[in-house]
Amino acid sequence: MSTSAHSPAEPSAPPAGQARTAGTVTDRLVEANTAYASEFSDPGMDAKPVLRVAVVACMDARLDLHKALGLALGDCHTIRNAGGVVTDDVIRSLSISQRALGTRSVVLIHHTNCGMESITEEFRRELEMEVGQRPAWAVEAYTDADQDVRQSMQRVRTSPFLLHTDDVRGFVFDVTTGLLREILPVS
Repeated sequence: MSTSAHSPAEPSAPPAGQARTAGTVTDRLVEANTAYASEFSDPGMDAKPVLRVAVVACMDARLDLHKALGLALGDCHTIRNAGGVVTDDVIRSLSISQRALGTRSVVLIHHTNCGMESITEEFRRELEMEVGQRPAWAVEAYTDADQDVRQSMQRVRTSPFLLHTDDVRGFVFDVTTGLLREILPVS
């Protein structure tokens, strides 16, 4: 059962005289891209975000970051992963964002009712038992979103690879109200 407003299982009706063809979700996305590209015009931007900010957030499909933050195309870099946690790969992306593309601010966003609160590091062991190889990465599961935001802020602030660590702020997005709640760092 899909709760999405745009159900991938229900492709639009074919033009008159054509039979409906079965397709994958990826086929649907490629078709949507063809329609998008037919009306696309190069906005003339470069890769440097206009607002000089990088947003690190959870990959949860309920978070429409651009809409929630009032952002337009080209305003920010968006880095997403499971939980929105600051991992080595996030530090890599932030380093490139700051050093090569001019960002100066970092906004971290976790959210309520996150799936990372319901799994544990045991997930890695289960994967190892299933596939015969232990993942090289940590799950980064947590039980307290506020505390994990604080930890993520600390990871950014203490990274030797980042040039700009004075404007780092963290938030928890409420998936039922759409509001951000700021998390203050430990003093």
